[in-house]
Amino acid sequence: MLDTLYSQIGLLPMVLVGILAFAKGDEPERLAMGAYILGWMAAMLFQDIAKLHGSWQAAVLALDMVMLTVFGGLAWKYRRTWPVWAAALQLIIVMSHLVILIDFRVGMRAFYTVLNLASYGILAAIGIGSFWAWQERRAAGLE
Repeated sequence: MLDTLYSQIGLLPMVLVGILAFAKGDEPERLAMGAYILGWMAAMLFQDIAKLHGSWQAAVLALDMVMLTVFGGLAWKYRRTWPVWAAALQLIIVMSHLVILIDFRVGMRAFYTVLNLASYGILAAIGIGSFWAWQERRAAGLE
């Protein structure tokens, strides 16, 4: 799915946040970014190009539900605010899948707009969490 310039440019924020999370983040940021990257790669494999413009895809919905579980687990285990935001944005993605499943009158452009904006929000949450973890370690004199 990296055949368009838009998808290649859209990959850039994920790579930049991934570098920040793996270089400066703590365990929850690394886990979240690792899950995000694996989820993105799995979504590329699961997407059915023929169905991309017409109907919902069960495999991608299942994958998004797994991601919701990952972010929910991170919010449950770690005392950080960013996993709550990431889980909330992932819940919006899952609910968008369900809206398409229930009512096909919702346009696919609106569906993909919600998915893209929520995904960028999740990347922002992981990036902000990584930055805060890095700053807390610097303030404590550990770095």
